[in-house]
Amino acid sequence: MTAMTASGRLLAMADEKPTPNRPVVISTWQHGLAANEAAWKVLSQGGRALDAVEAGVRQSESDPKVSSVGFGGLPDASGEVTLDACIMDEQGDCGSVAYLKDIENPISVARMVMEKTPHVMMVGEGAKSFALANGMQEKDLLTPKAKQEWGKWKAEHPDAIQHREINIENHDTIGMVAIDEAGNLSGACTTSGLAWKLPGRVGDSPLIGAGLYVDNEIGAASATGVGEAVIRAVGSFLVVELMRQGNSPQEACRLATERVIAKNPEWKSVQVGFIAIDKLGRVGGYCIQPGFDYAVYDRQSGNRMVPAPSRIPAT
Repeated sequence: MTAMTASGRLLAMADEKPTPNRPVVISTWQHGLAANEAAWKVLSQGGRALDAVEAGVRQSESDPKVSSVGFGGLPDASGEVTLDACIMDEQGDCGSVAYLKDIENPISVARMVMEKTPHVMMVGEGAKSFALANGMQEKDLLTPKAKQEWGKWKAEHPDAIQHREINIENHDTIGMVAIDEAGNLSGACTTSGLAWKLPGRVGDSPLIGAGLYVDNEIGAASATGVGEAVIRAVGSFLVVELMRQGNSPQEACRLATERVIAKNPEWKSVQVGFIAIDKLGRVGGYCIQPGFDYAVYDRQSGNRMVPAPSRIPAT
């Protein structure tokens, strides 16, 4: 009887599932701290993850001190600020905009595309006209500081495109994924793209599966860094599929980074990083170059920065 009882306890323990950690929000780079605060106001009141991630990344889009997202973003080689964004909810519905000009919050336009049209993606003048028709206001996004930096770069590189190092202060994208009290996942990704890019260039940030992917059965992921490298590996979708195979968010991000490396022979000269969250509220992140960090907010530990492990070790 005693042996059977002990055996029964072992079986019961094996069947126990970990207690989910909810809600949780995770976002890329230092400006993710302020973005997380905005998202947490929604999540802490029992709000939907979709509303949280939109509110969170809007914080970065509207902050002129963030030089790679929204208002204050550095322009392309012609001096124009062009924005890309996408959003995805727990139902698998998604919306996206690319090469959008003069609209401060492209993430909200992406959500309008998701909710008000039969489409997933709108670009350029069509996306701008759609935004204005749905109540968004036109705004000059080129701040005096960004214009000054562009002028300096243009004087030094009159016939060239120079990609800035994407790391630490040159963060590019904000990607954010979250799980709410109900256990539902959503994500958002938004950027002004590479500084001094060729006019018309679009990276991974507005591409579902590359810059962002959400599967409510498994988890969600977002990418940051050189978009071309992420696109070649369909990076965020890959992270989620690796979690589906049983990998933790941390290990899935590492394995996806290895895939990016395999698909990009010049990987030592670029930065790519991933963040991920699973259905239990566990999070992780990984990158190629040292210097990538991400912000995590939950009830247990509050809002804090986490340095991501990197394939190339810090010196």
